[in-house]
Amino acid sequence: MHDMLTLQEALARNLDDAAPDAVVAMIDTMDAIAQACARISDLAGQGVLAGAHGLADSANSQGEAQKKLDVLSDEIMSHHLGHCEHVAGWASEEHEHHQLSDKHVRNGRYLVVYDPLDGSSNIEANISIGTIFSILPHEGRGRLPTEDSYRQPGHEQLAAGYVLYGPATIMVLTCRRGVLMFTLDKRSGANGEPMRWLLTQEAVQIPMQTKEFAINASNQRFWEKPVQRYIAECTAGENGPRMKDFNMRWVASMVAEVHRIMTRGGVFMYPRDTREPRKPGRLRLMYEASPMALLVEQAGGRAVNGTSELLDLVPDTLHQRVPVILGSREEIDRIVSYHADPHENVSWQLFKTRSLFVQPQA
Repeated sequence: MHDMLTLQEALARNLDDAAPDAVVAMIDTMDAIAQACARISDLAGQGVLAGAHGLADSANSQGEAQKKLDVLSDEIMSHHLGHCEHVAGWASEEHEHHQLSDKHVRNGRYLVVYDPLDGSSNIEANISIGTIFSILPHEGRGRLPTEDSYRQPGHEQLAAGYVLYGPATIMVLTCRRGVLMFTLDKRSGANGEPMRWLLTQEAVQIPMQTKEFAINASNQRFWEKPVQRYIAECTAGENGPRMKDFNMRWVASMVAEVHRIMTRGGVFMYPRDTREPRKPGRLRLMYEASPMALLVEQAGGRAVNGTSELLDLVPDTLHQRVPVILGSREEIDRIVSYHADPHENVSWQLFKTRSLFVQPQA
């Protein structure tokens, strides 16, 4: 345990080709995020004992009811970012507008966006939840950030990551030089010392191929034909066109779904559907899709909205939502190819009438 690199040491090594002042700024900023997440981990672990269960008397930027742990997590993250001299401002999924640092708004070189608590519907069920974050350059350094300052395509992110609050608390992070995985040492932090994050895996790679996919099958009737076709092929098993059996997973926590892909491969899909044509996606581009896309691509996977690379999308607003399909590269390539021929659907008769995922033909 003592031979493992700390978060600060691992970042210094990972960023050894960057300018010294940029290395210090990134380490300090990541330390602020890491300490905030360590505190959130403690609250999540205490659960009802910390008064963190149940609904808060408030709603987020989209009018959705907030959980108490949503609000507490957002306050913790905001507090730590506000004390970091390198952060000019930040935007949270929980707030309609971005926030400015009281002390460092003009000198900070970074903007941070985050989802303080992903998967909060799982809190009372004691299923894994997490935090997602992204660090962007403040191109207008010296001037006050505006909402437009955050509207950068995903490939402009300097760093992105998530923290999974499960049996172990794990941070998965990229600074565009591969993917690193850290574990929170919960034995640390005595006598007021900061909690330690230790490097437990580096050069994380997602397998190119997989036999596992994650999708909310209850939305099947709303999916477009390319997704219908792909899922029908997977569920057809070894007797279908893919000639192999697939497993389906669904946790309803993006952090947990992506972490499973990071550890053993797979596909995560929250595709476009027809329920609300003006809102074709459900996941937020800045707080969820872009950070996860950068991580997945850095680990050798691929992330798309069905037809376009997620990292190429420029946000229209702080809270824009998009379809998300990401994971093992060969499977994502296949799904994209199906979207290139949207008129095609399942062509073998058996699964037109009997597949769980394809509606019977009239």
